[in-house]
Amino acid sequence: MYDTLINKLKEHYTNIGDKLALGFKSEKLTYSELYNKIQSVASKLYTMGIKKGDRVIFTALSKPEMAAVYLGIQYIGGIAVFADKNGTAQNIAAVYKQCDASLLLTDKPMKEYADGINIFSMREIYASDMDTSNIPEYTIPDENDAAELIFTTGSTGKAKGVILTYKAVYNILSNTIKGIGIKDNDKILIPLPLNHSFALRVFRAALYKSAMVVLQNGFTFAKEIENNITAYDCTALAAVPASIETIKRQMQDKFVPILGKMRYIEVGSGALSIAQRKELTALLPNTTIYNTWGSSETGGAVFMNVSENASDPEKIGALGKPIDGVEIKVLDPDGKPIVSDKAHPGRMALKGDMQMAGYWGEEELTKQTLRNGWLLTGDMVYIQDGYVYMLGRADDIINVGGEKVSPIEVENIAGQYDSVRECACIGVPDTEGILGQVPVLFVTVKGSQFSEDELHKFLSVKMERYKLPQKYIVINELPRNRMQKIDRRKLHEMWDNQDSIGLMNPVMQAIFARRSIRRFTDQPIPNTVLDMILKAGYYAPSGHNMQSWRFTVVESEKNISRLRNAMETTAKANNVYFYGFENPKVIVIISNDSRNDNGCQDASCAAENMFLAAQSYGIGSVWLNSLMKLRNEEPAKSLLDEFGIPEGHIVWCCAAFGYPVAEGSVLAKKKDVIRFIDR
Repeated sequence: MYDTLINKLKEHYTNIGDKLALGFKSEKLTYSELYNKIQSVASKLYTMGIKKGDRVIFTALSKPEMAAVYLGIQYIGGIAVFADKNGTAQNIAAVYKQCDASLLLTDKPMKEYADGINIFSMREIYASDMDTSNIPEYTIPDENDAAELIFTTGSTGKAKGVILTYKAVYNILSNTIKGIGIKDNDKILIPLPLNHSFALRVFRAALYKSAMVVLQNGFTFAKEIENNITAYDCTALAAVPASIETIKRQMQDKFVPILGKMRYIEVGSGALSIAQRKELTALLPNTTIYNTWGSSETGGAVFMNVSENASDPEKIGALGKPIDGVEIKVLDPDGKPIVSDKAHPGRMALKGDMQMAGYWGEEELTKQTLRNGWLLTGDMVYIQDGYVYMLGRADDIINVGGEKVSPIEVENIAGQYDSVRECACIGVPDTEGILGQVPVLFVTVKGSQFSEDELHKFLSVKMERYKLPQKYIVINELPRNRMQKIDRRKLHEMWDNQDSIGLMNPVMQAIFARRSIRRFTDQPIPNTVLDMILKAGYYAPSGHNMQSWRFTVVESEKNISRLRNAMETTAKANNVYFYGFENPKVIVIISNDSRNDNGCQDASCAAENMFLAAQSYGIGSVWLNSLMKLRNEEPAKSLLDEFGIPEGHIVWCCAAFGYPVAEGSVLAKKKDVIRFIDR
């Protein structure tokens, strides 16, 4: 059987036209409205002279307009070419010329690169209502006709145009429906760029199955995910491993109640670590967790029900099983099939109706990748009991004196160490010139209690000696590409630039790791540690060395509760927002003489010193700002007077300290705020 998404949408238009198909913020399209939009776009393209086989590039925004444009192109037989929404004008122009396109639909500024390019506004083509009587009746194309071009960056950095036929697209969406078990009543949130194969195959499969798709134009902010799940009552989520981590840290105690509403979560574009698999299945026992392996060349081909295998110490680390209709074999370095196991892995090759037809304009590269009907990948795997296990990309496998080390295996084991948030392993030249390569491990840490020696001891009892990292490099965050996969090429660049690695010392670690913490455990702060934190504030710089500040320390549960109630009541009465705190062991009120012009700066320096000192001891902290405006407002004023804070003092900071219940939220940092004049 063979079908197209447009033909199925035509059926939906007739049978379930009033059912919601797409949602984006407040914009909603029923299946009837979506099909009408597709026809309208097709009509506009038809009048512009677009015909069968013409390549039409469009900016792949995660919005309804992209859906209508993408499918409108195929309605009249054009080939849909996806452009990264974040792609530069230069790169988009290069792809346009590479595939000899007829039209570019975008609202990105292209002035500098517009020569020789036929450009039209995508927003305008979507908004215009066209008379559709001029377009021919839709007919299902030949299954071997090219339907789409997905450009993906290869190891050389040059964009490769993956050609997907209609047969391949149909089998890719069918595999996703079968592999995940998508239902027609699902409402699937896709907070991912739709030019990427993972997001695109979920998008296609959901519409084909007559489920509802909720689009989100980026996955950075958990609040938007929360809003979409609540507003649309979503039953499923498509995500990448790094975005799951970001969501968890930003949502904190909301993560379980919000994500626990999901019937399933599908994670693609990278494998969940074993630590992530264990944690997610434990936190979300009523949500099925899937991990899918796929590529632009194959779509989703290997599916893993993580929840089903969470208790199996072996299978929990598997890539999964190939879906029916997908064949997999393992090849030796000479390209011959082998019977593989953990000790004898090889390169993975796949075969099935879902695979690409080749690379656009790259005959030699196509021959290297497609051999005798099999598609060769760069992934090193072995097969056991029908399950495929990934060791890493062939180029990433580390050759230690002839022994092969999988970076993924090292990362999975190290990721289970309490103080490791994330890690990435690469092979670097052996300085002794004996082993060829040795593993090194880049680590981002939780809190400030990380010990390289303790991590090494932990790993020593869990892996062979030759697999042990020879060096541990603590960094603020792992470099990632646009789909949030670890950028190992960048890690190698960092290793080659040893100076920048050496700059990461305990002080910088504390600065990068510190987050605002508002919920604290019952564990008390030892007096000796508290004294050091206060001393850090005391030794902060002070304008003209005036030291007119005061640090008022509140430790008793009773007085902390009184202070919270006074702040809350006063803030509410004066229309001042009070974020609050829960169960701190210490409150430090930092005030300064109002006559000191440097009072704010002095107090800020002291507060930051205290926060970083606390971080270095594994203690959380948060800056509470409301008393700055409420010093002389009741009932806060009376309590501050009782605490002995001089009447002429401004309370610049009220800081709460304690051992954190959970890690603080990782907030997005604005870019381009540093401007060099002379560099």
